[in-house]
Amino acid sequence: MGTTDPRDHGQSPDPDATRGDPPPAVPPAGRRVNRRAVVFGGLAAAGLTAATAFAADELLTGGTVRHDAGHAAGMAGPRPSVPPRRTAPPASWTEAPLRSSRTPLFDLRELAPPAPPAAVALTIDDGPHPVYTPMMLDLLAENGVKATFSVIGSQVRTYPKLVARIAAGGHQISNHSQTHPSPFAAIGRDRIRREIIEAKERIENAAGYSPRFFRSPGGDWNRYIFELCRSEGMMPIAWNIDPRDWSRPGTPHIRRAMLAAKAGDVLLCHDGGGDRRQTIEALRTVLPALKKRGLTFVAL
Repeated sequence: MGTTDPRDHGQSPDPDATRGDPPPAVPPAGRRVNRRAVVFGGLAAAGLTAATAFAADELLTGGTVRHDAGHAAGMAGPRPSVPPRRTAPPASWTEAPLRSSRTPLFDLRELAPPAPPAAVALTIDDGPHPVYTPMMLDLLAENGVKATFSVIGSQVRTYPKLVARIAAGGHQISNHSQTHPSPFAAIGRDRIRREIIEAKERIENAAGYSPRFFRSPGGDWNRYIFELCRSEGMMPIAWNIDPRDWSRPGTPHIRRAMLAAKAGDVLLCHDGGGDRRQTIEALRTVLPALKKRGLTFVAL
């Protein structure tokens, strides 16, 4: 599956997993639904331009707030500033809080207030990534598309400036756990809680607001995850169009799967977890093609 990234979480693809049938609104306690294992590959450096490499290096060296040894030893010094808390942006079609008739959300037609009749939602998982997230943001801006980014807390900690850029671009930010363990529903309540709460805090520090949405790694859910999301003010979100771009099946495969989208669909793709050039190349065709068909992209 390509080179191995140092941030790899030990996940492996599950060729027998399927997610075609959505889970019941409230599954039995402890039961996992809609399970998929997700592979986190490494960054393939070949083919990257010098400018892109420089931008990535600048993020790596300048994008993280670090506490030095003086603070660790209790020495006097300035405290890092904490941005004032803001309210998460509303959905792109309404100021009212969203409600879903099904948990987790699979389709925009399950939402109230209802999305526009021709709406689709593009959701982008596993970032932020120092190379592919900027490329994704540039592509979305070129096409006038707002998306929902499901970010991983450990990546947020390393690249907070990218999270701030996502927020500044008018995109929605969703919690995708701290380290993306999989299968997520099998790790136990204590760790599930730590994964969700720590990622939420990382997003708050980087974006300046608390996320309103949570996407479980691999689409793996149980009753406790739903209850925790409810108590933390987050809507669980899934998807119904999956090109499996995380497995790098080839640009034509990704393009065909996403071009099958129709009004109300929630599309899944990735800007992190490995080499995402296939995804970005597919979207160069998919975004204008879907817009030409009269579909409108909305952020949750």
